[in-house]
Amino acid sequence: MKVATKICGVSDRACMDAAADGGAAYVGFVFFPPSPRNVTLSQAAALVPNLPDEVEAVALVVDPDNSLLDAIVGIPGISMLQLHGVETPSRVLEIKDRTGRPTMKAVKVSEASDLDAATAYFDVADMLLFDAKPPPDLKDALPGGNAISFDWNILTGREWPMPWMLSGGLAAGNVIEAIQISGAPAVDVSSGVERTSGLKDPDLIRSFLSIVKSAL
Repeated sequence: MKVATKICGVSDRACMDAAADGGAAYVGFVFFPPSPRNVTLSQAAALVPNLPDEVEAVALVVDPDNSLLDAIVGIPGISMLQLHGVETPSRVLEIKDRTGRPTMKAVKVSEASDLDAATAYFDVADMLLFDAKPPPDLKDALPGGNAISFDWNILTGREWPMPWMLSGGLAAGNVIEAIQISGAPAVDVSSGVERTSGLKDPDLIRSFLSIVKSAL
Protein backbone atom coordinates (compact mmCIF):
# COMPACT_ATOMS: atom_id res chain seq x y z
CA MET A 1 0.00 0.00 0.00
CA LYS A 2 1.34 3.40 -0.96
CA VAL A 3 1.44 5.77 2.01
CA ALA A 4 0.75 9.43 1.26
CA THR A 5 2.74 12.14 3.01
CA LYS A 6 1.88 15.66 4.09
CA ILE A 7 4.66 18.14 4.84
CA CYS A 8 3.06 20.72 7.11
CA GLY A 9 4.14 24.18 8.16
CA VAL A 10 6.03 25.12 5.00
CA SER A 11 6.92 28.78 4.73
CA ASP A 12 9.54 29.11 1.99
CA ARG A 13 10.00 28.13 -1.62
CA ALA A 14 12.99 25.81 -1.13
CA CYS A 15 11.13 23.62 1.34
CA MET A 16 7.93 23.68 -0.69
CA ASP A 17 9.85 22.56 -3.76
CA ALA A 18 11.64 19.84 -1.78
CA ALA A 19 8.26 18.53 -0.65
CA ALA A 20 6.72 18.59 -4.10
CA ASP A 21 9.77 17.17 -5.89
CA GLY A 22 10.13 14.45 -3.24
CA GLY A 23 6.62 13.16 -3.82
CA ALA A 24 4.55 14.72 -1.05
CA ALA A 25 0.83 14.38 -1.70
CA TYR A 26 0.01 17.37 0.49
CA VAL A 27 1.82 20.54 1.54
CA GLY A 28 0.43 22.42 4.52
CA PHE A 29 0.48 26.16 5.16
CA VAL A 30 -0.27 27.33 8.70
CA PHE A 31 -2.51 30.35 9.21
CA PHE A 32 -2.24 30.67 12.98
CA PRO A 33 -0.12 33.58 14.28
CA PRO A 34 0.96 31.96 17.58
CA SER A 35 2.68 29.18 15.62
CA PRO A 36 6.34 29.56 14.62
CA ARG A 37 5.22 28.13 11.27
CA ASN A 38 2.65 30.83 10.59
CA VAL A 39 2.51 32.35 7.14
CA THR A 40 0.80 35.56 6.18
CA LEU A 41 -1.73 35.72 3.41
CA SER A 42 0.77 37.50 1.19
CA GLN A 43 3.46 34.88 1.87
CA ALA A 44 1.07 32.09 1.00
CA ALA A 45 -0.09 33.89 -2.13
CA ALA A 46 3.51 34.00 -3.34
CA LEU A 47 4.06 30.29 -2.65
CA VAL A 48 0.91 28.28 -3.26
CA PRO A 49 0.40 29.00 -6.98
CA ASN A 50 3.83 27.47 -7.63
CA LEU A 51 2.81 24.03 -6.34
CA PRO A 52 2.27 21.38 -9.00
CA ASP A 53 -1.39 20.63 -9.66
CA GLU A 54 -1.04 17.08 -8.34
CA VAL A 55 -0.01 18.31 -4.86
CA GLU A 56 -2.79 19.38 -2.50
CA ALA A 57 -2.23 22.78 -0.91
CA VAL A 58 -3.73 22.52 2.59
CA ALA A 59 -4.51 25.59 4.68
CA LEU A 60 -4.29 24.81 8.41
CA VAL A 61 -6.55 27.03 10.50
CA VAL A 62 -7.64 27.05 14.13
CA ASP A 63 -11.26 28.05 14.79
CA PRO A 64 -11.17 30.51 11.87
CA ASP A 65 -13.65 33.33 11.40
CA ASN A 66 -15.33 33.84 8.06
CA SER A 67 -13.16 36.76 7.01
CA LEU A 68 -10.01 34.66 7.35
CA LEU A 69 -11.61 31.80 5.45
CA ASP A 70 -12.64 34.11 2.63
CA ALA A 71 -9.12 35.51 2.38
CA ILE A 72 -7.49 32.08 2.38
CA VAL A 73 -9.68 30.58 -0.34
CA GLY A 74 -8.99 33.68 -2.38
CA ILE A 75 -5.42 32.43 -2.78
CA PRO A 76 -5.16 30.52 -6.07
CA GLY A 77 -4.38 26.85 -5.48
CA ILE A 78 -5.64 26.36 -1.93
CA SER A 79 -7.44 23.05 -2.31
CA MET A 80 -8.24 21.84 1.24
CA LEU A 81 -8.78 23.24 4.72
CA GLN A 82 -7.35 21.54 7.81
CA LEU A 83 -9.41 22.42 10.88
CA HIS A 84 -7.20 22.12 13.93
CA GLY A 85 -9.27 23.83 16.59
CA VAL A 86 -12.44 22.84 18.41
CA GLU A 87 -14.69 23.29 15.40
CA THR A 88 -18.05 21.58 15.92
CA PRO A 89 -19.54 19.34 13.24
CA SER A 90 -22.01 22.09 12.34
CA ARG A 91 -19.18 24.59 11.97
CA VAL A 92 -17.26 22.16 9.76
CA LEU A 93 -20.29 21.93 7.51
CA GLU A 94 -20.63 25.72 7.45
CA ILE A 95 -16.98 26.05 6.46
CA LYS A 96 -17.37 23.53 3.64
CA ASP A 97 -20.46 25.28 2.33
CA ARG A 98 -18.89 28.73 2.54
CA THR A 99 -15.54 27.88 0.98
CA GLY A 100 -16.39 25.06 -1.41
CA ARG A 101 -13.28 23.24 -0.21
CA PRO A 102 -12.97 19.75 1.32
CA THR A 103 -12.04 19.69 4.99
CA MET A 104 -9.67 17.64 7.10
CA LYS A 105 -10.70 17.61 10.77
CA ALA A 106 -8.04 17.11 13.41
CA VAL A 107 -8.93 14.85 16.34
CA LYS A 108 -6.66 15.21 19.39
CA VAL A 109 -5.69 11.88 20.92
CA SER A 110 -3.95 10.71 24.08
CA GLU A 111 -5.93 7.54 24.86
CA ALA A 112 -8.26 5.17 23.06
CA SER A 113 -11.44 6.87 24.26
CA ASP A 114 -10.40 10.08 22.48
CA LEU A 115 -10.97 8.34 19.15
CA ASP A 116 -14.71 8.37 19.86
CA ALA A 117 -14.78 12.08 19.05
CA ALA A 118 -14.15 11.27 15.40
CA THR A 119 -17.63 9.77 15.00
CA ALA A 120 -19.34 13.17 15.00
CA TYR A 121 -17.38 14.21 11.91
CA PHE A 122 -18.03 11.18 9.71
CA ASP A 123 -20.84 12.87 7.79
CA VAL A 124 -19.36 16.38 7.56
CA ALA A 125 -15.58 16.17 7.10
CA ASP A 126 -13.78 14.68 4.11
CA MET A 127 -10.76 13.39 6.02
CA LEU A 128 -9.67 12.86 9.62
CA LEU A 129 -6.28 13.61 11.11
CA PHE A 130 -5.33 11.94 14.39
CA ASP A 131 -2.85 14.13 16.25
CA ALA A 132 -1.35 13.95 19.72
CA LYS A 133 -3.29 15.80 22.41
CA PRO A 134 -0.88 18.05 24.34
CA PRO A 135 -0.55 17.07 28.00
CA PRO A 136 -2.02 19.60 30.45
CA ASP A 137 1.42 20.50 31.82
CA LEU A 138 3.01 21.25 28.44
CA LYS A 139 3.96 24.92 28.53
CA ASP A 140 2.99 27.05 25.51
CA ALA A 141 1.37 24.07 23.78
CA LEU A 142 0.09 24.66 20.27
CA PRO A 143 -3.00 23.02 18.75
CA GLY A 144 -0.53 20.87 16.76
CA GLY A 145 3.14 20.66 15.92
CA ASN A 146 4.29 20.04 19.49
CA ALA A 147 6.69 17.21 18.55
CA ILE A 148 4.86 14.70 20.73
CA SER A 149 3.23 11.43 19.75
CA PHE A 150 0.58 9.15 21.20
CA ASP A 151 0.31 5.38 21.51
CA TRP A 152 -0.18 4.24 17.90
CA ASN A 153 -1.41 0.85 19.13
CA ILE A 154 -4.83 2.34 19.84
CA LEU A 155 -5.27 2.68 16.07
CA THR A 156 -4.21 -0.89 15.28
CA GLY A 157 -6.94 -2.73 13.43
CA ARG A 158 -9.35 0.21 13.50
CA GLU A 159 -11.30 0.88 10.35
CA TRP A 160 -12.67 4.30 9.44
CA PRO A 161 -15.38 5.12 6.89
CA MET A 162 -13.30 7.90 5.38
CA PRO A 163 -9.67 8.75 4.54
CA TRP A 164 -7.45 9.48 7.52
CA MET A 165 -3.96 10.62 8.37
CA LEU A 166 -1.59 10.10 11.32
CA SER A 167 0.24 13.03 12.89
CA GLY A 168 2.13 13.86 16.07
CA GLY A 169 5.84 13.53 16.75
CA LEU A 170 6.67 11.75 13.51
CA ALA A 171 10.24 11.87 12.17
CA ALA A 172 12.55 9.85 9.97
CA GLY A 173 13.48 7.57 12.85
CA ASN A 174 9.97 6.46 13.82
CA VAL A 175 7.67 6.91 10.84
CA ILE A 176 8.01 3.35 9.53
CA GLU A 177 7.16 1.93 12.95
CA ALA A 178 4.21 4.33 13.20
CA ILE A 179 2.86 3.18 9.84
CA GLN A 180 3.31 -0.49 10.67
CA ILE A 181 1.58 -0.22 14.03
CA SER A 182 -1.25 2.13 13.15
CA GLY A 183 -1.89 1.05 9.58
CA ALA A 184 -2.00 4.71 8.57
CA PRO A 185 -2.64 5.28 4.86
CA ALA A 186 -1.17 8.77 5.17
CA VAL A 187 1.22 10.57 7.52
CA ASP A 188 1.76 14.20 8.43
CA VAL A 189 5.06 15.68 9.59
CA SER A 190 6.03 19.16 10.74
CA SER A 191 8.56 19.48 13.57
CA GLY A 192 10.20 16.22 12.49
CA VAL A 193 11.67 17.89 9.40
CA GLU A 194 12.89 21.08 11.07
CA ARG A 195 16.37 22.33 11.96
CA THR A 196 14.91 24.51 14.70
CA SER A 197 11.34 25.25 15.74
CA GLY A 198 9.47 26.56 12.73
CA LEU A 199 12.41 26.31 10.32
CA LYS A 200 12.08 23.46 7.84
CA ASP A 201 15.10 21.78 6.25
CA PRO A 202 14.86 20.69 2.58
CA ASP A 203 17.24 17.78 3.15
CA LEU A 204 15.21 16.50 6.11
CA ILE A 205 12.06 16.77 4.02
CA ARG A 206 13.58 14.76 1.19
CA SER A 207 14.88 12.15 3.63
CA PHE A 208 11.51 11.76 5.35
CA LEU A 209 9.72 11.35 2.02
CA SER A 210 12.23 8.77 0.85
CA ILE A 211 11.80 6.73 4.03
CA VAL A 212 8.00 6.77 3.75
CA LYS A 213 8.29 5.51 0.18
CA SER A 214 10.28 2.54 1.50
CA ALA A 215 7.24 1.54 3.56
CA LEU A 216 5.51 0.22 0.44
